[in-house]
Amino acid sequence: STDLTSTVGYDSIIQHLNDGRKNCKEFEDFLKERAIIEEKYGKELINLSKKKPCGQTELNTLKRSLDVFKQQIDNVGQGHIQLAQTLREEAKKMEDFREKQKLHRKKIELIMEAIHKNRNLQYKKTMEVKQTCCCFLPYGALLYPSSLSHFWQLFLKLAQTKSALEDSDRSYQQSVTTLEKIREEWQKEHIKACEFFETQECERINYFRNALWLHVNQLSQDCVQNDQKYEEIRKSLEMCSIEKDIDFFVNLRKTGSLAPAPVVYENYYNTQRNATPVRSPVPVPISRRGPLPTPTSAPGEPDYATVDGYTLI
Repeated sequence: STDLTSTVGYDSIIQHLNDGRKNCKEFEDFLKERAIIEEKYGKELINLSKKKPCGQTELNTLKRSLDVFKQQIDNVGQGHIQLAQTLREEAKKMEDFREKQKLHRKKIELIMEAIHKNRNLQYKKTMEVKQTCCCFLPYGALLYPSSLSHFWQLFLKLAQTKSALEDSDRSYQQSVTTLEKIREEWQKEHIKACEFFETQECERINYFRNALWLHVNQLSQDCVQNDQKYEEIRKSLEMCSIEKDIDFFVNLRKTGSLAPAPVVYENYYNTQRNATPVRSPVPVPISRRGPLPTPTSAPGEPDYATVDGYTLI
């Protein structure tokens, strides 16, 4: 800004830096919340595999398959708990990074605040001198009808109960008569039923085995799909440009290309002494800033973080 006392450009920069710090905090909180979710999910999977019966009376090969299935579910749960711990460590790194930047930036802000204060005081003093030189419901009534209604309900229920008892007695007599017939038929059908159950059990074991196989395939497919989503994030990070982001911010919040002109002395006391006023110099355009600083990384920190042993499926 051409206004000497204006801090609109500086304030915009500070606001942008504070917003960046806030965004880091939001991402840090996101990691912490995701860690809570992963840990809870992992514990729930472990409890599910240990406490929930899943074919506990099975025998032989299917039992062994179920044991492997539950053990692997437990391992998946342990993996999610480990992931939660990793996310918390990453959140702590983000917190340390934020605080380190805050401390470093605070030193510069204190210097700038002192400069702004001194500049504004001097400007105010100069302008004051210039000005001096220039010139000097109630529900109780419903109780009885309600009680009467309740009486009729009990009376109706009593009549229904009596009728039901009579029907039950007749049904009991009929049941005794037909019971013997049913017992004889049961003996004949028993062998047929056992043969049917045997066939059905074979089909059940086959279906159960195939369902377990499908379930594991679904979990594997979910991992592949998640990796594809994470790959999209990695692709977007490869497109991230520090210079483009800085240039975008500068173009968005720039306040002008001219620096404030110096404040010149104007003689109001003795006009004969200095008849020719000092001419204000032409504002000089601000030159393009130098190259962007190279972000520094901690010792041993790679430019792009990788996961040990990662392979793209």
